[in-house]
Amino acid sequence: MSSSHSPYLACVAQAAPVYLDLAKSVDKAQTLIAQAAREGAKFIAFPEVWLPGYPWWIWLDDPSWADRQGLRQLFQEQALRANSDELAAIARSAADHGMHVLMGAAERDDERLYISQWLIDDAGQIRMHRRKLKPGPIELKVFSEGGHRDLAVVDTALGRIGALACAEHRHPLFKHALHLQHETLHVAAWPSFPLKNIPHMPSAQTFLALSRSYAFEGGCYVLAPCAPVTPDVVARLCDTPKKSDCLQAGGGYAQIFAPNGEPLCTPLPPTEEGLLYAQIDPQKSIAARQAFDLSGHSARSDVVRLQGPADLSAPAGSSGVTP
Repeated sequence: MSSSHSPYLACVAQAAPVYLDLAKSVDKAQTLIAQAAREGAKFIAFPEVWLPGYPWWIWLDDPSWADRQGLRQLFQEQALRANSDELAAIARSAADHGMHVLMGAAERDDERLYISQWLIDDAGQIRMHRRKLKPGPIELKVFSEGGHRDLAVVDTALGRIGALACAEHRHPLFKHALHLQHETLHVAAWPSFPLKNIPHMPSAQTFLALSRSYAFEGGCYVLAPCAPVTPDVVARLCDTPKKSDCLQAGGGYAQIFAPNGEPLCTPLPPTEEGLLYAQIDPQKSIAARQAFDLSGHSARSDVVRLQGPADLSAPAGSSGVTP
């Protein structure tokens, strides 16, 4: 049996970064990678914008407030750059511990910021670097959009791996583009769910349902990392009672879902940090698609078909994305 078809242990991080401190957060990431490796894991997934932490102030006040507090400038300075020493340090940890790592970060490219995800393999090589295609309306105050190349699934020794960030899981066509590429493992990265009393904000259970349905629809395992917000972050950002009513400590709801949509982990309390583990068997993903395959026998490409500017086609004879 090839390594890509062999079961392995994977984990999701329900852990907070050292808020707005890139160097210390990278140190913490390395500690968590080492901890997961000691427990026998071969893959670890981190939340969305884990480096250097999600900019929660965009939900709480006008951007001018963040400017006066120096938050926007600090966030820009602490964002992760490609080809940086910090990214190299994470890659070294992946190689040293024989781990695949999916890291979520705010990426700085010149003066632009992106919500990005890096997949690093167990040799320390970057296998995927993607940017969130469509940040939410509030996030667009800070982040730029990704492009058509950011819907990729890559072959690894652990199987075919893809990723999306947060509300990208509300886009049926984004999800379908990855389903067509035969993922065996998908990372559904979320930042945290600490926001309250904000109109039209879904609950954590609603967001978890998106991760769960992704697993069932795509016939793949879904790792859903999520970071709790710590009391010191709330104290730092909430200088009025109204803000304190909107941003609360906690919000960690990490989970791992099987290809049949069932949760595989006992959840941690929303305020608690830790790692959640589950056994991944790529053969079960293959079996799930034999029962229901959106890229093959369960598709109706003669009626509906996904088309885009990039060739993300599934194997010949299947329902794929066409240029």
